[in-house]
Formats: sequence, C-alpha cells, structure tokens
Amino acid sequence: MSQTIATPPSIHLDTDYIGKPTSRVDGPAKVAGTAKYAAEFNVPNLLYGYVVSSPIAKGKITRIDAAPVLALPGVRQVFSHENVPHLAFLDRSYKDDVAPGGSPFRPLHDAEIKFSQQPVALVVADTFELARYAASILHIEYEEAAHETELARHIDDAYEPGRGKTGYKPPKSRGNFGRGWEQGVAHMEARYSHHAQHHNPMENFATTVEWLGDKKLKIYDKTQGAFNSQQYLTKIFGLSKDQARVISKYTGGGFGSGLRPQYQLFLAVMAALELERSVRVSLTRQQMFSFGHRPETLQHVAMATNPDGSLAGINHFAVAETSQFEDFTENVVGWSGMLYDCKNVKLGYRLAKLDVFTPLDMRAPGAASGSIALEIAMDEMAYAAGLDPLEFRLRNYSDFDQAEKLPYSSKNLRACYHEGAAKFGWERRSPEPGSMRDDNLLVGWGMGGGIWDASKQPAQVLASLDADGHLTVSSGTNEIGTGTYTIMTQIAAESMGLPLEAVTFILGDTTLPESPLQGGSWTAASVGTAVQEACTALGEELLKQAKKMDHPAFKDAKIDDVQFANGQLRLRSDATQAVVLRDLVQASGEPKIEAKNSKLPGLIGMVKPPKYSMHAHNAVFVEVKVDPDLMTVHVTRVVNAVAAGRIINPKTARSQVLGSVVWGISSALMEESVMDHRFGRFMNHSLAEYHVPVNADIHDIDVIFVHEEDAAVNPLGIKGLGEVGLLGVAAAVANAIYHATGKRVRDLPITIDKLL
Repeated sequence: MSQTIATPPSIHLDTDYIGKPTSRVDGPAKVAGTAKYAAEFNVPNLLYGYVVSSPIAKGKITRIDAAPVLALPGVRQVFSHENVPHLAFLDRSYKDDVAPGGSPFRPLHDAEIKFSQQPVALVVADTFELARYAASILHIEYEEAAHETELARHIDDAYEPGRGKTGYKPPKSRGNFGRGWEQGVAHMEARYSHHAQHHNPMENFATTVEWLGDKKLKIYDKTQGAFNSQQYLTKIFGLSKDQARVISKYTGGGFGSGLRPQYQLFLAVMAALELERSVRVSLTRQQMFSFGHRPETLQHVAMATNPDGSLAGINHFAVAETSQFEDFTENVVGWSGMLYDCKNVKLGYRLAKLDVFTPLDMRAPGAASGSIALEIAMDEMAYAAGLDPLEFRLRNYSDFDQAEKLPYSSKNLRACYHEGAAKFGWERRSPEPGSMRDDNLLVGWGMGGGIWDASKQPAQVLASLDADGHLTVSSGTNEIGTGTYTIMTQIAAESMGLPLEAVTFILGDTTLPESPLQGGSWTAASVGTAVQEACTALGEELLKQAKKMDHPAFKDAKIDDVQFANGQLRLRSDATQAVVLRDLVQASGEPKIEAKNSKLPGLIGMVKPPKYSMHAHNAVFVEVKVDPDLMTVHVTRVVNAVAAGRIINPKTARSQVLGSVVWGISSALMEESVMDHRFGRFMNHSLAEYHVPVNADIHDIDVIFVHEEDAAVNPLGIKGLGEVGLLGVAAAVANAIYHATGKRVRDLPITIDKLL
C-alpha cells in the first residue's frame, strides 16, 4: 500500500532551525513575570465580580433577597435571572465552534437549576474581597427536585446519538463478530470503567473586560481560541468584532477546558456592558469543577483469537454520560476498528442523560477512554492465547486503516514497538505474573499504545519584514503551554534564512489573522504550515523588489531559483549573487514588506492527491514495583516511543510527551472526580483532594521519537504530539500491575483498596 508522494515546492534554506532542540523564546517573559494571564491585567476603574453557585443539582430558584447585599457600601450590582439584561441571548440557537448537539447552557437565563454549582448570581463590587463576602451572604431559596447523576443506573436508558449537528459519526462495524467469536479458540470478555475527570489547569478561568466606552471592549480571556470567544460574544450580545476584541497571549494550561467559552466570559462582559465599567470575573478552584469534564465511561470488550494468534473478532461497546441539555459525543470505540487487523469487528456507543453539566473534550477525548479498555483487553487476550503482549500486537499489526479502507499516509508503529521494547529491555520479561522481584517488591512490566488523528485546519498568517531586517509573523492562534511561540519562530526563521533573534511571532489577539482554536493537536500543522506559506509569499514579494532594483542576477529568476540564507536573498545556482533582505525593504521606500498566506485547507502541492488515513501512533512500556503487603504501587520506568511525523523542536516536543506520560500515570492510579449521588455534586473539588502526581511519584521517563517522513499530511510533515503521547499509558500501568500481582483491575483509577 506504500506510495511515493512528491514533496511540494517551497523555499529551500541553508539556515537550519527545524528539528533542533530550541529553548522557549517566551521563557524569559514567563520567568520574569512579564507574561500576563487573563486575571493579571490591571485596567483602570476595575470592578470585581464573584459568582454565586447553586448548592442543589436540580430544581428552581424561588426567591432571591439581594437588598442586604446591595446595601453594602461598594457593592455595585447583584445580577441574577431576575434582572439579566435583555441585550443578552439575542440568538438562542447560537453554538460555539465546538458545541455538541442540543441547547447550550445560558447563564442566569431563568430560575431552573440544571446541575450542581450552576452559576445563579454575580455580585459586582469595588474590591474582590467585598464581592466575595457579599456573595457569601446573598440569600437565595430553592425548591429542590429529584436528580439523577449515577451512570450505572441508566445503562438501559442509554440511546445511540444521532448524526444531527453533533458532528458525530457512528462507529463502523464490519464482518460478523458472532461467527468470529464462535470460531475462536481463545476468548476474553470483560467490563472496564473509569470515573469522571476534571482538567484542572494551573490557571483558573478568568476574564478581565476593559470598558473603552460606546460598548467597545478589550477582553482578556482565559481561552484556547480567542476567535471562538469573540464569535460567541458578537452573537450573544449583538456586538461587532471591533467592539469585542479578545486577547489571550498566554494560557496557563487548558487540556480542552478552554475550547468552549466558559460562563465567566459571559458574566464579565454582561456586567461591563450594563455598568459601563471595566469588570473582572475569576472562578475559584471549586468552581472549576462546575463545568466540563471527561465523562465517566463504562465499556465492554470481548475478543477471540484464531489458532495462529490472529484476532478472530473484536466487540467493543461503551456507554458515556452527557447532560440533559446537550448530546456530548466522543470517538471511544472507533479506534478498536482501526488499530489492529481483524475482519470481524462490532462497535457500539451510547449516551445516558444525567443532571450534570455537559462533558467537555479533555486531552485525547474519546481515545484516552477507549484505549484503556482496548489495550487492557489486548493484554488479557494475549495471556488467554498464550502469547507475549508485544508479539500478540505484532501478529495483529494492520498496515492500513481497516475502518476507512484507506492506506496510511505514514505509519511507523512497528518501529515504535521495536525501538521502545529495545530501550526498555522487554526481552528480559518473564511472562508469569508475580515472577519478577526486586528484593521484596513485586515487579511488573506492561505495555500499551495508541493512535490519534493527524489533522490540519485552515489558518491565516501575516509575515512582515521591516527596514531593519526584522521579521514579524503574526496569527491569532493561542499558546497554552505547548511551545507555539517557539516552533513558529523556528519555522519562520528557517523559511526566511534569518537568525531566531531576528524573528518575532505574535499571537492571541482577534485583531490578528484568523486561526483555529488550539485543540486536537492540530496547531503545529495548521499554523506552522500557514507560517511557511506566508513566508513563501513574502519571499515572492522580496524577489519582485529585487527585480525592481535591476539586479541582473534576479531578472529572470523564479521563486524556486532563489534561496534565503544568512539574511540574504540569493541565487540557488550561485550563492555569490545575493542581496541583503533589509536593503530590499529600504529600497522599496516602504517601512515594511508583508504578505499573507492563502488560508486554503487541504493537501498542498499534490496533483490529484490520493486519499489517506492520517494518524500519529505510539507504543508505551511501563515498569511498576508493588509492595506485596501494603499494595502500594510505584511506576519506576516508562518508555514512550512516538511516531508523529517531523518533530519541529525535540525539546518542547519531549516536554509534551513527558506531560502526557505523567497524566497517564495519574489516570491509572489517582485521578477521579468523586460524585456523591445523594447531592449530585463532585465532592473532591480542590487540588488537595483531586489527586494528581507530585514529583515523588514520577521516576524515569524515556521519550523516543521514531523517524517518520510524511509529505501528504502537510508540507512540513507535522503530526500532533500533545494527545497521542497520553494513549496507552494508563493501560500499560494496569497491565504492569497485573504482571506484578496477578490481580486484574479494570476499574480505574487503581487504588490500594482494589488491590488488597
């Protein structure tokens, strides 16, 4: 199925930055504290808003007594459903860019309570402390109704989501699983589950709105998509884009929680418009648990193998939670029809409506949940078939996407298996559970892996070279800690043959060229490709200027005949024929020469391109050590081998995978949002009780980037990293625990009580 793909024409360069481990260009600003986040902009005449949250999960508000609060000196207003301005909700059918099907939640819309900690009022005062105190004494009475928050009680009520406007595509079954099951000689069947999880980025959600007069606002928002927030505000409040400028230069972590505009944005803008003052609304850590989470998911997997160890059939079924007002869907089971070679695959996915806020995409949404069940099941099936887990995966390796019946643009997962296993020392693994020890500790080795979309979205970039030879590249994309500032600077510097210090990348402002929100691991491919295209367009403008200067060497030259290196435009055939870039700008008589890319999506530089399945892959190997008396688990070694196309910056890329591995360990051993179904509330809504790893929990992590070239996925050959690195980690930890103890735990997180 392999095919040679022509590399698209582009500017060829001497200056080599792409692929080099480069330190963050925004690092000094973060260390010095000059990198400002949404709640750190001290604008003039600022008021502070504090959100009042509902103590009940379902019911309605019967009375609000705001008089004592309004009597406090310095309290400006108490907003609730009783006095929400009519300027809001002009288009009730509006959905943001990532909204699922259904009717989006509208803060302060009416007296109905839909979920615990729902925002029911906003107190605005001269100081934060006063607003917080006033909110604590605001008297609100409720009429409580019976709520349902327990997924296991509603499996029989679960329904298959429709296509509709959700963007959801039902998973594709194939063959005849029943026949494959009957013909199989070895079988496994089990149920798997994990509880809800919350994103918990370091930066809480906050919005600072600067009132500029005449309904003109400058809005500093914690978001993963400034344009998504702006579009939301223009639709909801009837503002123009000029009236609602959204800025998000730095984001202190998102992991998907910032994909949708959160309710503090609405509340802050509403208050600013009504009071005609600058307003800041910040959410507390407890309130960070009041919206969006990875949904609790219950899964059933059955497998059978043929006598040669090949898969005879796979059955993967999942039920997940959603809210009463939206149908949140994920691709949980579809990966089971793609990753392994099997003719008989049965897949199913259903939703159950509960009295909770709508779940939200969370790092590797769907795949993180599905890979837990699939990769533990593969381990169980390997044992049942009498095969080593690595050998079992290699026997069932798929060279093409069986679900879509398409060849992969590139797939180097086999090399991930081999290089990861060699680095880990997998050949020394004894197969019997409990057979490996380190003094008195039980030692277990387990593995897992995953697959994630390599997608690209249309993005626009402006490249501008000034008379001093400094290149400024700008796009409205976001930086959520992934290294966007740095890799875009690298791409631009290499594209124009300039040193890194002569390049500035500007992002996070809706006055800049439009780009997609940062999610899906597509930013490097989408914006990075656009940066390269914009620099190519700028190069063409510079070549035109060289021709205007009557430089004989460039008279008949085309863009492919020249190169940019050492701050010069020069002939590819004769490097001595060159002109300094800043001289071209100065000769133009203009302060700068600039150009934009075309913003066209799709595969570039290919004639009649074939269709491919485009994905990144990984293989994970984990060692655990377990105290046989206390059943405490320590993950002592991890090797994560990733095939994700061209790696722009191995230093920041490695950090992305390290973070993914830490999160995978957290998912396996610690992380869960505990719901008390009597109250319909997540009870451990703090970082003291929502357990995540600390430094002492994390030991040796090796990251391997397996070489992979892919000219079809995008001109730079980039695939996303932030999500694929998470996949398979939690399952590998669970599999290692089984190898150490002989106890198979299928309900994550794996806590001590489940092992004793």
